[in-house]
Amino acid sequence: MKKTALPTILSFSAPDLREQIEALPEGTALVGLSTDGRAIAVDLDADCPHVLVCTSSGGGSTTVLRSLTAQFLHQGAHALVLDTKQISHLWARGLPTVTHRGNIAGIHDALVGLGDEMTRRLHHTDTELDATPRLIVSMDSAHSALRQLTRYWETFRSKDDPRMSPAVSALEAALWTGRAARVHVILDGTPAPGVLAAAPHELFGTVILARVSASTWQRLAPLAGPAPKPSRHGGCGHVVQHDDAHETQTLWMSDADVVTWLTDPQDPEN
Repeated sequence: MKKTALPTILSFSAPDLREQIEALPEGTALVGLSTDGRAIAVDLDADCPHVLVCTSSGGGSTTVLRSLTAQFLHQGAHALVLDTKQISHLWARGLPTVTHRGNIAGIHDALVGLGDEMTRRLHHTDTELDATPRLIVSMDSAHSALRQLTRYWETFRSKDDPRMSPAVSALEAALWTGRAARVHVILDGTPAPGVLAAAPHELFGTVILARVSASTWQRLAPLAGPAPKPSRHGGCGHVVQHDDAHETQTLWMSDADVVTWLTDPQDPEN
């Protein structure tokens, strides 16, 4: 298939792009534009309902989490944004359908609450569940967050408590049974195999990789062929779906783009 040149930047403010994004079906969000000219999107209903993003430092993972989460919020979803660095997702603070947590104690409590919410949703009838908003769990720097959650649990776990952190257990439950509860995880990073007890490609229908090593590619996308040469093009990565890798220029949405779109979606200046 003939390749086309990727745009230097795929900005939310580009002519007609916002309208195309807003026309996507509920549960579908644009990742970016591929080198064969196709729009590459995440479909939470048709595919495995979770997304894994892994890039080297400065590779754009925070931007991808922001743009995907924002699109689902615009469609009526709610979101739990877990921001271990505490400054990566300031756009999420103060939005009415977003819970933002930064410190590890807050993240622990939020994930334990997620477990309770999963249980509640799984007891819904189909009609009740259809009327329940999707819940997007967006976790930045997952490798660090999961290690910190494990250490945090050890500081007050009693001898009768389970060894695994209940927060990590709740995240695992969301990954395995989230579809049935309309709960979807967007995870940034490469959690250690001993923390989430499954191979990443078994849990995530979409894996987005940029500037990763050959060994990381093999671990996260083992059936997608050999690792491609990393692109120096800012915002460019590979989206792996159904074991096929698509070189893709990812969507750029700034913090201001997101806040304006979600709080004043009719603003003609957005």
